[in-house]
Amino acid sequence: MLTPSSYIAGRWIGPSAHAARIDSPVTGEPIARAGSEGIDFGAAYYWATGKGGPALRAMNIHERARMVKAMALMLQERKEELYALNPLTGATRKDGWIDIEGGIMTALTMASKARREMPDGEVHLDGPVERLSRNGTFLGRHVAVPMQGVAVQINAFNFPVWGMLEKLAPALLAGMPVIVKPATQTSYLTEAAFRMILESGLLPEGAVQLVVGRTGDLLDRLGAQDVVSFTGSAATALALRSNPRLLAQGTRFIAEQDSLNAAVLGPDATPGTPEFDLFVKEAAAEMTVKAGQKCTAIRRMIVPEALADAVVEAISARLAAIRIGDPADPDTRMGPLVSMAQKADVTDRAAEIANDTRLVFRHHDAPGDGAFVAPQLYLCDDPDAARAVHEVEAFGPVATILPARDLLHAAHLANRGGGSLVSSLFTHDPDVARAYVTEAGAWHGRIYINDRDCAAEATAHGSPLPHMVHGGPGRAGGGEELGGVRGILHYMARVAVQGSPAILSRVQREYAEIDAIIDCVKHPFQQNFDNLEIGQGIETPFRTVTLADIEHFAEFTGDTFYAHMDDEAARANPFFPGRVAHGYLILSFAAGLFVDPAPGPVLANTGLNHLRFLKPVSPGDAIRVRLVVKRKTRRTAEYGEVAWAATVTNQKGEPVAEYELLTMVARSG
Repeated sequence: MLTPSSYIAGRWIGPSAHAARIDSPVTGEPIARAGSEGIDFGAAYYWATGKGGPALRAMNIHERARMVKAMALMLQERKEELYALNPLTGATRKDGWIDIEGGIMTALTMASKARREMPDGEVHLDGPVERLSRNGTFLGRHVAVPMQGVAVQINAFNFPVWGMLEKLAPALLAGMPVIVKPATQTSYLTEAAFRMILESGLLPEGAVQLVVGRTGDLLDRLGAQDVVSFTGSAATALALRSNPRLLAQGTRFIAEQDSLNAAVLGPDATPGTPEFDLFVKEAAAEMTVKAGQKCTAIRRMIVPEALADAVVEAISARLAAIRIGDPADPDTRMGPLVSMAQKADVTDRAAEIANDTRLVFRHHDAPGDGAFVAPQLYLCDDPDAARAVHEVEAFGPVATILPARDLLHAAHLANRGGGSLVSSLFTHDPDVARAYVTEAGAWHGRIYINDRDCAAEATAHGSPLPHMVHGGPGRAGGGEELGGVRGILHYMARVAVQGSPAILSRVQREYAEIDAIIDCVKHPFQQNFDNLEIGQGIETPFRTVTLADIEHFAEFTGDTFYAHMDDEAARANPFFPGRVAHGYLILSFAAGLFVDPAPGPVLANTGLNHLRFLKPVSPGDAIRVRLVVKRKTRRTAEYGEVAWAATVTNQKGEPVAEYELLTMVARSG
């Protein structure tokens, strides 16, 4: 008998005498007892905000990213321990891969994006520096800082590992401690992963806590610095969101809830085309993976009227080949629902859907015992008049085919779901894709378009990816999770910082247009990463650009564009006073002016960003370069990336080019 426990304020609290019994969805036999009583949620709150929060905020963004990466790699090493428990949830090994390794990969991706796209500092930079005064002595910038409360993350039963990690990783990256509340039915699998995280010692004390059972008065203690992130039913979301304390304090509430996701077959995707086959394959898979217990599963299949019978026949044939049984059996393709209660709920909701439709396929080989439910496919002959198919979600292997007159009608039917996490479209026609996104985009958090060109690498309708937002409008909850850095910012507060360039540079750890640069004792390319300072730089001597230089560069590179070679034609161009130097000649000369050729800590030039040519350079003009350390980012123990602000000016002091140069520089020691 498994006994998942809560972890609160540094101690484990086992199941109470009144703990819920969890039965096997396969055999009906009891497998666990879960539910703690007498939890001091005041202590939990202060453990998080008094210990976990300060410890996480003492780390910078990249340090937290390295911590999350290490956590995910540790779970990857111990994943088989989680797979051993996975069949108890009713999930096959393939289902478990989505949950366990999908969760681990999500945490790894979020950590990687944080290190690539967020600063190696205490604050995240949101947008460019704003010049707030004429002479540039007063500047402003939006930055994001960690919120100083706790993230309460309430997860659903269907993905006990992924559901925890896809919320936990962004919050930890933001610097916010977390109280994890898994669904009781599968809490033993969440608790197993949580114990691994705790035992690893990778996270500071107070960074994570676990509640198995009810949340008591926890929500009544939250305020303006806290976040509630919820996945589950719309009814539960509404009840939680309506908590008077949350409303009064303006507590952030992120919801991912019911979703009547629609897959649309494009008018060009006729039988025999790759797109038709892809539609059938994914439609059947979304009904049976996790036994249809996915918030992103396809519930409505919208197809051209003339193809309805062909779609029914093709999907029915594919569903008939599915083997249903014990998820521990390697040959099983679909296991049971998570519980007998869930089976009853799906059965009742399927009966509601049947009022608007007719059953066209039902699998006859589903075991009669346990929480097994046979895949059921319905056809709605009048989707405009129907109600239940657009309002009722059977959270299991149940889906409905809806015939549409044309693409506009298909989009209208998809939108009737009132807001979904995802809608998919199977088409090879770019105009069809454009029209559908235009008509349906406002009602869906994600639109997945598959065709023959991307099918080999496409991740499937029902697969949320950490790079993209996971959420949707209306009945889907109105919130969003993941989406790379966007997901991390849900747990950070945006603040506008205003002040002098020197002040702003220090706050943001990035050069902010300071007029006076810090002189280098020796050439900056001869200083290692750790010794370079933000704002440190040099101004080079001038170099005159001659007509001979321009002609040689044109001959050497083959770039004989008329503006460089034909004075009359160049003067006819409104942008040039006559023959001018190549932009890339200016860059080459600039490098020649600031590069120190001797071996030193600079290991490589890895590129440049934001290049702009601001003013033509004519023969006889002289140019010089101002090179300043703009930003530093540690990459490994051996080297870091230095971003340099490079400005090229002419003899009149007018900027002619500006860009950001990236170099890898060895660290000290």
